[in-house]
Amino acid sequence: MNKLFFYIKHPLQLVVRLIILLPYFNFIKKTSDYQCPITFKMWFFQKILNIGDNRKANWPVHFTSKVVNPKNITIGIDTNPGYMGGCYIQGIGKIIIGDYTQIGPRVSIISANHDINDTRIHLPEKVEIGKYCWLGANSTILPNVILGDFTIVGAGSVVTKSFSEGYCVIAGNPARKIKNISPENCIRYEYENKFKGYYKI
Repeated sequence: MNKLFFYIKHPLQLVVRLIILLPYFNFIKKTSDYQCPITFKMWFFQKILNIGDNRKANWPVHFTSKVVNPKNITIGIDTNPGYMGGCYIQGIGKIIIGDYTQIGPRVSIISANHDINDTRIHLPEKVEIGKYCWLGANSTILPNVILGDFTIVGAGSVVTKSFSEGYCVIAGNPARKIKNISPENCIRYEYENKFKGYYKI
């Protein structure tokens, strides 16, 4: 009875509850155990209101983040670049990010530089980030960088070169390896419901 009274008083809540029962919105329930669960509010801000101009991204993006050229960005399961606030994901070149990689707030991933002789021209490159990585807050990944699986990037780091072997902690400006991670201690977990952004695979 209390719930019924609440929905009469707040009819919009009832509408939302009914909408998310539609099959299209499976991602809301099925990603609830993800590190970056997809919410109706995030979907609505992005896909309907287009706050932040990220409608073309096929994964949840926070309204304060910016994704450029999402068609050039390939994401893995539970990997949503720009999910946290203040990120800048520049897909002028190619960006590939593996499964279960987490990206903190205010992270920049840059896949193209300006031509030094004519800054109107972008020079597309490629960025590859492996599975089970973690990019700390305020870190920046520059073009031509490859990070292997289980690479942890310390907060505020600027990654200018590749650490393709993975299994390490890197930090600093420019980032350097500060610790190795033992592969046998790394857990390659998988979720039962596998979604790449809004789409089940």
